[in-house]
Formats: sequence, structure tokens, C-alpha cells
Amino acid sequence: MSQNESGITSNLYLVKGAVVAALGGLLFGFDTAVIAGAIGDLTRTYNLTPGLLGVTVSSALLGTIFGAMLAGLPSDRFGPRDTLRILAIFYFVSALGCALAWDWYALLFFRIIGGLAIGGSSVLGPMYIAEISPAGERGWLVAFFQFNVVAGILLAYFSNYLFGLANLGAAEWRWMLGIAALPAVVFFVMLFGIPNSPRWLMRKDRSEEAGEVLRLLGEQQYEQRLQEIKESIQLENVAAHAQLFTRRYAFPIFLAVSIGFFNQLSGINAIVYYMTFIFNAAGFGTVSASLQSVVVGLTLLIFTTAGMLTVDRVGRKTLLLIGAVGMTACQLGLALIFLRHEHLHLLLWLLMGYIAFFALSQGTVIWIYLGEVFPNTVRAKGQSLGSFAHWFMNALISLVFPAFAASSAAYPFLLFAIMTSLQFVVVLLVYPETKGLTLEEMHRVLRLPAPAPMEKPV
Repeated sequence: MSQNESGITSNLYLVKGAVVAALGGLLFGFDTAVIAGAIGDLTRTYNLTPGLLGVTVSSALLGTIFGAMLAGLPSDRFGPRDTLRILAIFYFVSALGCALAWDWYALLFFRIIGGLAIGGSSVLGPMYIAEISPAGERGWLVAFFQFNVVAGILLAYFSNYLFGLANLGAAEWRWMLGIAALPAVVFFVMLFGIPNSPRWLMRKDRSEEAGEVLRLLGEQQYEQRLQEIKESIQLENVAAHAQLFTRRYAFPIFLAVSIGFFNQLSGINAIVYYMTFIFNAAGFGTVSASLQSVVVGLTLLIFTTAGMLTVDRVGRKTLLLIGAVGMTACQLGLALIFLRHEHLHLLLWLLMGYIAFFALSQGTVIWIYLGEVFPNTVRAKGQSLGSFAHWFMNALISLVFPAFAASSAAYPFLLFAIMTSLQFVVVLLVYPETKGLTLEEMHRVLRLPAPAPMEKPV
């Protein structure tokens, strides 16, 4: 395996596997954000009250929660690659079903199917990339999945804008939701061109295939790597019996659950899902709102990239503090605009500022932090807990946002400002900085007893 001057691998087999798996992130981002452009038409088509609109938007998140929780079961049996193929079919069926929905209940059903795909791919995409990547390049390759999620959000906003220009009438929302079927087909086909995960192959006692995959991926010492994988699987089998919910892990559990909650209480996904609704509430037309959503999506992409490039230098805690201050200021400004119905020209700039501070802080840090604050023996369970807290709060806020904003769009932004202010205090006083810590130092800042040596099973 050779590398260029930037350190990025030139092994095309590895890059292809990572890029294809990351397409699941693109569909993830697209499917979560595309509903923003269809909210007005759906409200008129099905005579939705604010409460029922919240149910419509959050229905996909119900599927997301279960998809994230249950994705490991088929992955253990079929492997992450082949399970991603199943999820690609779910993406296709969801998009086509939403486009052809014959009533509101059918729309809900197909959105839940899409949510299962989103939740499953949010777990299996990064997992697959991590399992095929060499240690020295795992960081940027896995981060590419998150980059694709943000790119998918931007693509959804741009797609909505183009369909708005097309003047498709009553069928416009069907095209907006149905277009995702095309990338789902591309994703499904391209998954046939990448290998099985070598770790999964080793779990199935297919060591010769695993060795060949590692060799093709550019692993020069692949036999040694096979032995390392075998030993790590044995240790994971021992760790599978470790209990998470004990007093020993109380502090890491608090960190994981609180960062998952704060991530959503900042209002990010309520804003992503209801972007066009927010601009409409300020008096902007649908096409204008869609175009401004594209600008906000581009801001999200740019500052997510900036966060990925700075998090290891600036630190996790510092970015969270900077982001909390910036988000609070922007949210208070947004609340004032809606309370006083003045200075509407600042709406786009304040949303861009909010998105920039979120992407630079919470958007970058949450998944890194969840992977760092638990020791190896309970890391998988701890990450699942933090992820569940994130998706649960996402679903709850998305459900109540329309009803909460019905009397004034200012109220949600005031609530979000209070939550990001609280986040600043909690992070400042409680959260440890985990940048560059050794295992021993990590145990100290997480208030854990020193790790006892773990004997390898025979």
C-alpha cells in the first residue's frame, strides 16, 4: 500500500470500499432532510394539524431508533456489506412508496421503512469502513461517512430547490420524496463490487478469504493482522459479558447520555427537518425558502469539514464551549426576529451562523466523544446508549416542534437557547478534555479505577 504526500492511501481497492459504504451516509442525510421541502404540500394534501405534521416528520425517526438498535443482528449473520444491501432495498422501497403513497397512513409506513434504513446504515456504514481500514487511515476514512451525511443534506435541499423551480403542481412533493430511489439503486449495485469485512470473515472461520481481502486492501503483514483480529475477537467475546449499568461507569454514562441529549436540544435536526417551514413562517416564498436552505446546507458542509480538521488540535471540550456560546447568540437573535417580526433580512445570516457553530462543535465532537469516554470492555454498549439518547431526543423534538411553534416560531428558539446555555455550563464544569489522552490518563479523567489486566481466553 502506497501513500501520497498528504498521507492519504492510494490503494484504490480500499478507497472504493470506503466510498461505496459511505454512500449509505449520503442516503442517510438525503432522506432525513428532504422532508423539509415537502412539509407545506403534505400539510395541504392531508389536512395536517401541527401535531399530525410532527407525527409525519418524526415517523421516520421511529424507524431510525429501531434500525440502529437492531442492525447488529443481521450484520452478525450476513455481514455488514450484505446487510447494507438489504438496507439499500429499504431505501428504494421507502422512496418509491412515499412517492406513490395513496393516503397518510401509507406515507407513514414507508417513512418508517426509510427510518429503518437510516438507523441501520448509521451503524453499519462506519462499522464496515472501520473494519476494512488500516489503523493509520481509519480516522479520515470513517469521517468520510459523516461528511457524506452532511453532503446528503445539502443535496436534498438543492433537489428540493430544483423541483420547486419545475412547477410540478400537486405532485411536487411526490417527486421530492421519490427521487431518492435513484441513488438507492446505485448504492445497491455498487455494493456488489466491494469485499466482505475481514473481521466478519474471521468470525465465520473463513480465514483464507479474510487474508485475501486484507492483501487486496494493501495490508503487507496480513498474516500478522489476521492473528491480531483473531485475538481481538476473543477479547470482545469476553467483554460481551461486561455490565454497563454499574456504579463504576456512572460518569461515562452521564457523559454519553448528556451529549446525546444536548446534541438534539440545540435544535439542529428540528431546524434541518423544518428549514422551509421556518423560512415560510418569516414570510419567504417556497422557492426562496428552498434556495436559502441550500445556502444553509452548504454552510453545514463547510464547517463540518472545518471541525474534522481542527478537533484534534483545538480539543473536544474547547469546541463544545465555543459552539455553545455561538449557538446561544444566534438562537436568541432568531427568537427576537420572530417575536418582533423585524430585521427579517438577518434570518438567513443567523441560521448560517447557528449551523456553522453547531457543525464546528456538536456536529464534529459527538461521535468522537462517544467512542472515547468508555473503556474497551463496554465501549460498544456505551456507544449504543449514547446513540439511542441522540435518536430518542431527535424523535421527540421533531414530533413536538410544529405544535410548539404554532403560536410563535420564537418559542422553540428561546428553548434551544436555554438548552445551549445549560450545555455551556455543564461542559465547562463537568466534561473532561479527552484529546490526546493515554489509556491511564483517560481512566483518571473518567473517574474510573485503574484497569485490571485482562487475561486472554484460551
